[in-house]
Amino acid sequence: MEHGGHDGEARGFFRSRANWVLIGFLVIGGFYLVTEHRAHLIPYLGYLPFLLLLACPLMHLFMHGGHGGHGGSDSSGRGSADAGQNQPHKY
Repeated sequence: MEHGGHDGEARGFFRSRANWVLIGFLVIGGFYLVTEHRAHLIPYLGYLPFLLLLACPLMHLFMHGGHGGHGGSDSSGRGSADAGQNQPHKY
């Protein structure tokens, strides 16, 4: 049995021990970054709700793949939101 090669089974991101170590280091580093620079971040916390609202179109772009990702219109007159309801996603 070969461990280093591709054995036909796709490995997920969270199955690798190295990825778990990377996530741990990023969490610890993020914690220390926030705690050490908390005094610099406090004045900007009032802008957080507005930044979250501004991030919505950006997240929509990444999550839905831009324009045309909602399916086409059909001849029954229903909107495009119902067009691909029973079909699996393309992503």
